[in-house]
Amino acid sequence: MEVFPDGHLIVRPGLIIGPGDPTDRFTYWPVRIHRGGEVLAPGEPTDPIQNIDVRDLCEWMIRMAENGTVGEYNGVGPAISRPWAEMLYGIRAVTTAETTFTWVPYDFLTEMEIRPYSHMPAWMPPIPGREGFARFDLTPEVESGLTFRPLAVTAKDTLDFHFSRPTERQAELRAGVSAEREAEVLAAWHARAG
Repeated sequence: MEVFPDGHLIVRPGLIIGPGDPTDRFTYWPVRIHRGGEVLAPGEPTDPIQNIDVRDLCEWMIRMAENGTVGEYNGVGPAISRPWAEMLYGIRAVTTAETTFTWVPYDFLTEMEIRPYSHMPAWMPPIPGREGFARFDLTPEVESGLTFRPLAVTAKDTLDFHFSRPTERQAELRAGVSAEREAEVLAAWHARAG
């Protein structure tokens, strides 16, 4: 910015999701929901989430470069934060799995040593110091041409990508809690809540 104070373009992406992602941070959710059964849903259904399909991010950045757009932008979406419940139910809509969601509060997950953004990928509760997470005002980004494909498209394409990988890679997601650990936490929650 010191060298090109009036001629720079900086894009700060958030969590980049979609087909081809080797981190499995978003992939965990479509894969887990596709497996069916009782799914541990972290925090509150209203906790916000913003992310960006890699294709939306790249297409937008290319358009801005071609148009000579300058400035600083956040590369996340959708334009209005999506509640976690909307994301999970939206992913479920692209599967045929019989799935239920059990919402487990942040405090209990902390007791069980289940960490946000690691064991529960992409989820960050609005705790002190993180109140603004996934609450970006994207007015300038939308005005500059950022668009968002439907969550259903991203979720389906991510599942298709996942199932195109070698069997051993499908079996070893790089993010998220194991099925065994998820079952332990759910059992402990039901014992506490019941």
